Amino acid sequence: MADPKIADTKPMKIEEEAGKEYYWCACGQSQNQPYCDGSHAGTEFEPMCVEPDASGRAFLCTCKHTETPPYCDGTHKKFRGK
Repeated sequence: MADPKIADTKPMKIEEEAGKEYYWCACGQSQNQPYCDGSHAGTEFEPMCVEPDASGRAFLCTCKHTETPPYCDGTHKKFRGK
């Protein structure tokens, strides 16, 4: 599998709404980060559908290398300065 594009080296803070569907960009090419805009078309990447159980603040990964997609796990720190 190809590596996703690193969209940014810091997470994006959002306010999630319980029961609402969100589509997290997994390829890193979306111009609407951290959400999918269809830029993955023709690639092996697919967006991840997320439906939170509770409303509140979340930090979504924009480096696209987290081990806990779509949420940030701090992996972006190894890409800073590159």
